Amino acid sequence: MGLHLIKKNLLLIDDDHELAELLVDYLNQQGFTVQCCFDGQSGLELAYKGEFDLILLDVMMPKLNGFEVLKALGTEYKTPILMLTAKGDDSDKVKGLELGADDYLAKPFHHQELLARIKAILRRIDIVTQQHQQETTTDSSILAVNDIELNHATRSVTCHTNAITLTGTEYQILTMLMENCGKVIAKESLSEQVLNRKLAPFDRSIDVHVSNIRRKFSPYCDIEKIKTVRGTGYLFLVGESS
Repeated sequence: MGLHLIKKNLLLIDDDHELAELLVDYLNQQGFTVQCCFDGQSGLELAYKGEFDLILLDVMMPKLNGFEVLKALGTEYKTPILMLTAKGDDSDKVKGLELGADDYLAKPFHHQELLARIKAILRRIDIVTQQHQQETTTDSSILAVNDIELNHATRSVTCHTNAITLTGTEYQILTMLMENCGKVIAKESLSEQVLNRKLAPFDRSIDVHVSNIRRKFSPYCDIEKIKTVRGTGYLFLVGESS
């Protein structure tokens, strides 16, 4: 089913009341249901209590800022998160991705750009969910390379039988690299197929996501599984084990 057939529930955590009111009106017109919180603490509490398809999370807020909310949610939290960062503040963007955000959008932004990012994230989740449902009835649900195993039916990841928790974006990047193991995958391809947008100059999103994957595997792997091919992209190694 397409996004237009399923009403998605969004949580907006932002202390800018005027912006929040505008976004709620706009997103409601686009078929979304939106709940708002105006500080990090109440947003965190609602994120735990409610069932949301996506969280829009501002960085600068009272009580708890966006980074503190991300830390509190932890790596086990499965709902995708789109960070709303200050324009040009690359350190905020990188920090948000390192803490588990799926993507970021710099303020000020055009409403249509926000809508495109929301739809891209939700589309990725819908596609992965549909793949998991299909693969539960087939023998193709397991992808295993070099001691790393992905179970698409449960969206679980293990390395030497140790469970690894990945965000949805990290999982999709790893899947693409493992499905093309032994081949160099350009960062442009990863950005277009996983983030659903062209790779912009100086955009480090893919690099940070890959770095997160490496960091999560490092306690269980004696060697690096994903090789950086300078100026091109990434290569998932074949024939290496640890």
